[in-house]
Order: sequence, then C-alpha cells, then structure tokens
Amino acid sequence: MAKVHPNMEAYNCIGADVEVYSDDRKDGRVLTVWRKSLLFSCSGFTVFDNEGNLVFRVDNYGSGRAGEIVLMDAAGKPLLTVRRKKLSLGEKWKIYDGEGADDPVYSVKKRYAKAALAHVAACRRHGSGGGGRYEVEGSYSNRSCTMYDEHRRAVAEVRRKEAVGGVGFGDDVYRLVVRAAADACFAMAVVVVLDQMFGSRVSLIKG
Repeated sequence: MAKVHPNMEAYNCIGADVEVYSDDRKDGRVLTVWRKSLLFSCSGFTVFDNEGNLVFRVDNYGSGRAGEIVLMDAAGKPLLTVRRKKLSLGEKWKIYDGEGADDPVYSVKKRYAKAALAHVAACRRHGSGGGGRYEVEGSYSNRSCTMYDEHRRAVAEVRRKEAVGGVGFGDDVYRLVVRAAADACFAMAVVVVLDQMFGSRVSLIKG
C-alpha cells in the first residue's frame, strides 16, 4: 500500500455541500477501499485516494450506539452516520449528517429484484448536494455495481481492483469510482450500507 497521510482539503462532509471536485478526468475520481481498520482490534474501512492519501475511515470499537456505523475523515472527524431502521418491512437504513443527528439525509432500502440492489432516496434537500433518487444495480458481492441518479446517469461505481504482478486483491480491496458531480462521502456511506446488506462478513454493527 502507498504512503498513508491525511488529505483534508479535497473532501468534506455532506452538510457543507460536499462534492468531489472536477479535475476534467472523464473517468472520475478513483478511490481505493480497503475493508479493514488501521487500528488494532477494530473492524471497519480505510479509503485512500490515488496518491495514497488517507481520505475516509470507519473504525468500529464495539462501543457507541447499537446499530450504527460512523464514517469519518482522515483525522477522525465524524462525517456521516448510517443506522439500520428497526421494525420495518424489508431492510432499510438511514444516513445522517455527522454523529448523533436525528434528522436523516438519505434513506436506503434493499431491493430484491435480480439486478437491483438498493433504492436510495433523499429525505430532504440540502444545498447543491441535495440529490433525489438513486438506484444501485449489479453485484456488490462480485465488487461490480453502479449507482445511477434519477436521470440514469452513473454517479458512482464499485469495481474490482486490478491484480498487480499476477496477484489479486480479493474482495477486501476494491475501487470506488466517483463521478465529478457526485458526493464522495455520500457514495462511501452507500458502500458501507451495501456491505451490511450483501457482504459475506460479520456485520460491523452491534445489535
């Protein structure tokens, strides 16, 4: 893995109208997702940019509120929290600004169609990153799925990471490609939810 050091200028939180800034690359911004915490005895995620800078992290200590996962920036500041909605028909999750908020920004519902994985809907408008409705299609377990906006434009994709020297990375290391107009925090929060819905490992949440 490349060098690890914080990069806290290009990414912010969703409440501050976060967007991945366009750099005129047609393929969008490519992040590397590692399904592992950098902290000992923690489960979670570590996300790097293409220069090896630490961008996002999830470190689950086995403490805190039951049924929630907090997405943080490189310095450990809470950006978004995903919580499973209990006592609902089907599997539903809510995405919140920061940590401890009660007003959700997005709702994610598991789909049971062949190609459809999840439906994502904005609970409220919030600046230029307000969004509306999104559909996630493909296969998360195969690390090959795409999130489309309401106009059927691809805004984020999960892809397998290319093998290096003939050695593959397996399911724990993969790519998250975020289009120039997409919100990287939001896209990563959806990936966290997909992992809870379709991942083969033990859930990151308590209860």
